[in-house]
Amino acid sequence: MSDNLAKDLSTEEIRETAMVDLAYDIFSEKGEPIVFRTLMDQISEMKGFSKGQSNHYMAQLYTEINIDGRFICVGKSLWGIRAWYPTDQATDSAVAQNVKDDYTDEDEDELYDEDAPFNVDNEETEEDDFDDDAADFDEEEDEEGFDDDDEEELDEDED
Repeated sequence: MSDNLAKDLSTEEIRETAMVDLAYDIFSEKGEPIVFRTLMDQISEMKGFSKGQSNHYMAQLYTEINIDGRFICVGKSLWGIRAWYPTDQATDSAVAQNVKDDYTDEDEDELYDEDAPFNVDNEETEEDDFDDDAADFDEEEDEEGFDDDDEEELDEDED
């Protein structure tokens, strides 16, 4: 728990202070990014939340720090104060450094290869399938499977 912050505020003040403001104070005091779950645990301890209450308020805190312009996500579940980071180190660039590229440039080239077996231009469309079904339609087969009794049952169901 943030001991200095807890000493500066009374229990009643902590209880009345918004979680997002407590989060800002915790970040300011620590001076470095914090994993979200650790942040939530510290706030829960300060406010005296039970485990159930902590879980209940977790989404609220996450939403609040996500919306509040003072905070920035600097890694996977790692948050800090936006003022600590220059503009070019925004969320996208910080996360992009840690994201592993799942495919190669060759994979991308294959997407546009005209000879590839799954090229959209070479595939049959769903519409083509319907056209084939219409050509294969046989009225005699239909009449064998459907009789007047079935038609009467359909009429009764509609009423």
